[in-house]
Amino acid sequence: MAGDIRNDPHTGATVHIVADRQNRPNLPSQGCPFCVGGLEAPEPYSVRAFPNRWPALEPGYCEVVLYSPHHDATFASIGIDGAVDVINLWAERTTALQQLPNGEYVIVFENRGAEIGATISHPHGQIYAFDHVPVRPAQALTTKWSPDELADDRLIIDVDGWCVYAEYASVHPISLRIAPRQRITDLPSMTSGDRTTLATILVRMFGALDALFDAPLPYMMWINQAPRTTKDWPKAWFNIEIVSPWRAPHVPRYIAGVEIASGEYFNPVDPADVASRLRALV
Repeated sequence: MAGDIRNDPHTGATVHIVADRQNRPNLPSQGCPFCVGGLEAPEPYSVRAFPNRWPALEPGYCEVVLYSPHHDATFASIGIDGAVDVINLWAERTTALQQLPNGEYVIVFENRGAEIGATISHPHGQIYAFDHVPVRPAQALTTKWSPDELADDRLIIDVDGWCVYAEYASVHPISLRIAPRQRITDLPSMTSGDRTTLATILVRMFGALDALFDAPLPYMMWINQAPRTTKDWPKAWFNIEIVSPWRAPHVPRYIAGVEIASGEYFNPVDPADVASRLRALV
């Protein structure tokens, strides 16, 4: 992989020192590079994936995914058909990146909003392929888990074999998980019906999240799925996590020093309250 990979001697955390990324532009100097005719989208498109010019990992293992040619679109506004196109592209690129020599674990993710660090507002996400299974997903992949175990007061959507719920022990004020009731391992193995259901849920949820505070919600989204060596991970269960730092309109919850120091967190927002408010909006 690119850069200098180090392990913190005190905590064991893996850190990629990628100094070359300091030279990447924070904001486009002229126009949007993701709009049709821009630097990264010279031709018309509906959805599009391309290599990241400033990869955090080795070249070819980091991609950008454009959700729509429309600069002001959101995941909610692209509709179910548009969301299916995005999911299909996620699955296609997952397969392609898994076929690379070092494509063991593929993470699809999105950072939305300046508060999260996104510098281009055009609707887009990214995909990274790691040559190993990182610590957090590895821990989850070895844990018995089923959405049937969740409490009704945290359930937001339950439709066609899929559910959305607020996390029981959430670090962030808003922390949601989307998962199938029956085990699915990864994006490529999803049926067309599953993809349509997931697209419907994503459109509904992101619409509700923007309505929650009557403002575009900053969030991080990522997909947890099986590594390339699926047979070695029998507990792998596809799911999507969505988290936001907002605890009130335009009011972020900041992680305190004692939380970082102790590894124990103090969330001022009750997950059941978040679920209740979102149920009324979906």
